[in-house]
Amino acid sequence: MNTLFGYTEAQIAEFGTTFGVGGFILFMLFIIGNLAKESKAGKFGTFILFFVLAFGILGFVAKNVIQWLMKI
Repeated sequence: MNTLFGYTEAQIAEFGTTFGVGGFILFMLFIIGNLAKESKAGKFGTFILFFVLAFGILGFVAKNVIQWLMKI
């Protein structure tokens, strides 16, 4: 069995997916905030931008919670 620093390929892939996508979500939050500020979207426009982004974040979190509950 091939390992890298004592971790299997599956463990490294899971780590990369979880923290890589998490980091990407934080970067997207920064981009959306900057977009709202630069376009002078106002409070309601900024709320809509972040609300729509929250659906993507919710889906990612829900997938991890479902996997944890089902012990996959």
